[in-house]
Amino acid sequence: MSESSAARTLVVACGALVRELRTVLSQLPDGDDRVDVVYLPANLHNRPAEIPAAVERAVAAAVPHDRVFIAYADCGTGGLLDPLISRLGATRLPGAHCYEFLAGAATFAALADAEPGTFYLTDFLARHFDALVIQGLGLDRHPELRDQYFGHYTRVVLLSQSDDPELSDLGRAAAERLGLAFEHVHVGLDPFAAAVRAAVA
Repeated sequence: MSESSAARTLVVACGALVRELRTVLSQLPDGDDRVDVVYLPANLHNRPAEIPAAVERAVAAAVPHDRVFIAYADCGTGGLLDPLISRLGATRLPGAHCYEFLAGAATFAALADAEPGTFYLTDFLARHFDALVIQGLGLDRHPELRDQYFGHYTRVVLLSQSDDPELSDLGRAAAERLGLAFEHVHVGLDPFAAAVRAAVA
């Protein structure tokens, strides 16, 4: 067995990517036999400054691996994640946030250019919209904050990874809660899968 075939990869991933990452890893030639994954709480996105420290703790707690892949983009850390990744000798997902690496940079750029005032949903965020957005931002207790958070938005775009027909209904309901127009763009898993395969295959 060659050194490359025996190499093990530690993936420290956002909990919002559990379904997508498991799907992609299961499609690798060796499955996920050489990959160990640690998932961090998805609600860290409401406190992005805490993401680098959480990632560092997860890596420190794991047994040594041949390579480390951080399944986050910058994700609102304001550049704080990259110095840690450099120090660890790790790599991460490309881009500024999950919307970019899930949709692909070109698709996301086109959507953002067409309407800068867009609030994006992924499959995970559509399914957990109430917990992460309504409750997470305190809109259940203070609905008047809606205009402060979303007053400059005009639409919600669901960037779906799966073909689950329920997602469109969930995305539309989220848009209605925010008083915004709704669009659904199916992006699949190809851009995300390519980034993961490049890091761990």
